[in-house]
Amino acid sequence: MNSYRSVSALVKPIAVLAVTFSSTIFFVLLSNPKTQPLSQSREPGGSMARSFVLWLHGLGDSGPANEPIKSLFTSPEFRNTVWSFPSAPSTPVTCNNGAVMPSWFDLHEIPVTADSPNDESGVLKAVQNVHAMIEKEVAAGTHPDNIFVCGFSQGGALTLASVLLYPRALGGGAVFSGWVPFNSSIIEQISPDAKKTPILWSHGMADRTVIFEAGQAGPPFLERAGISCEFKAYPGLGHSINNEELRYLDSWIKARLQSSS
Repeated sequence: MNSYRSVSALVKPIAVLAVTFSSTIFFVLLSNPKTQPLSQSREPGGSMARSFVLWLHGLGDSGPANEPIKSLFTSPEFRNTVWSFPSAPSTPVTCNNGAVMPSWFDLHEIPVTADSPNDESGVLKAVQNVHAMIEKEVAAGTHPDNIFVCGFSQGGALTLASVLLYPRALGGGAVFSGWVPFNSSIIEQISPDAKKTPILWSHGMADRTVIFEAGQAGPPFLERAGISCEFKAYPGLGHSINNEELRYLDSWIKARLQSSS
């Protein structure tokens, strides 16, 4: 927690991004005391192919701090799932007066609105890194249909950009409290196969860090690109992830996992 205290001492809004999500994970674990490790899952009735879930954290957070999420996905369908929780590089962030912190790309202002300026060049650079992670997993034997990219806040924005710009269809992209991090001209760069990747978008209606309207702007953007998006609004939820969202993500991924041939 010391890293979060040092961040909060710099600029208060950044602490909301880091500390709120950290405490959310703690809440989730406490409310699931009977959760078992994945290694204790029973063999599924049918053999499941290898799958991959890539989780992208929010601004000021870290990959290891989010690893407890995977302990919630205890269904047999996840027995052959590889999880990855990378950490963003530490870079100066404009909205935090240039202070250095883990950030996938630059963020100009908080709260983030539908009209906030975007660091498109930084987003595209981060997308290349995410694609490299995906390609590494494909080379390890995971079919793209069984690859899911998920992310919270800034990581949610990067999730959206990464799945839209990946040249092949993936199993899915799940955006939590994110936003569209580029303008509509990017639509021209989305391949026909990428348009087949389903998108799940979840956003708290009481979010004051990434304003709910910024999330609402996502589905119309995707509709113009010809991409399927399921949008779920959560009344009373601020800038965090709750159990209901993660339970739904569990079922959403399971419905799309492919069995081995």
